[in-house]
Amino acid sequence: MQAHSEQQQQPPAGGNRAARMMSFGGPEILDVRELPVPRPGPGQVRVRVTAAGLNPMDWIMTADADTAARFGLTLPVGFGTDYAGVIDQVGDGVTGFAPGDRVFGGALSRAIADYVVVDATGKSAADEVHHTPDGVDDRTAATLTIAGRTASAALAVIAPGPDDTVLIGGAGGGVGVFAVQLARSAGARVIGTGSASSADHLRALGAEPVVYGEGLADRVRALAPDGITAALDLHGTDTVRVARELGVPDRRICTIAARLDGIPAANGANATPDDLRNIARQVEEGRIRVPIAGSFPIEQLRRTVRLQAARHVQGKIVIELGV
Repeated sequence: MQAHSEQQQQPPAGGNRAARMMSFGGPEILDVRELPVPRPGPGQVRVRVTAAGLNPMDWIMTADADTAARFGLTLPVGFGTDYAGVIDQVGDGVTGFAPGDRVFGGALSRAIADYVVVDATGKSAADEVHHTPDGVDDRTAATLTIAGRTASAALAVIAPGPDDTVLIGGAGGGVGVFAVQLARSAGARVIGTGSASSADHLRALGAEPVVYGEGLADRVRALAPDGITAALDLHGTDTVRVARELGVPDRRICTIAARLDGIPAANGANATPDDLRNIARQVEEGRIRVPIAGSFPIEQLRRTVRLQAARHVQGKIVIELGV
């Protein structure tokens, strides 16, 4: 395919609203500011963002300077990583993308903005762009990258199959939405932990619900008297403890939010672009559904981040920038 020299569909109208933090901390210091519209360099594309999905990682990595440094973030810093929108300009040497293409991907801690510039070469999971399938709307596409990548990487560790019964802790959260359905599509039986109020949500994803907390091991035994064979802990370490108590070997347990000796850990960077494109195709085909718990305008950013950070939401939350 021929490489593009710099092209622009049309001059951007207005400015560039963007989430901005002038210091590290919580949602209370998040602002929305007008910034210059960025221009793509060689190998880059500029995306007019229509929707940006929120993830726990967004506020975790900007909460303090030490954590931010591990992600290569410095002040001032943006916010949000998952985005979806339309390419409106491409830089020199870009192949495979053109103005007008609907796209989604990741822009580490800068996705919540009217315009983002991302690398079209696919070298980094924190800076990527993919074509959005025709059958996937932008709100949904904006929820796929971080959670989809993380779920794929975690499942690759435990490799579930038709002979497995998998315990997934935190099954109703953003990553759990994908992990449950991907494990089910691999043929596994899934038992998912959550609050009592999340039972219907978990059943809709394909999991058998079980209430987390004290006595979890006994409740899992009652559901699966023949035992569980693998486990994902998507929240902390409680599910790891129960899985070990139930005899699951460490090599078939995986965490994403905690580190324990002997337990494999996974994050989205371990997944491949093909994993993410496969999830997008399954969403288009209706084999994976992504419940959107709510979508809010960028002007309500602080309130929306507080809601997401409370971690009681069933499904994904999206910031709208022109859907």
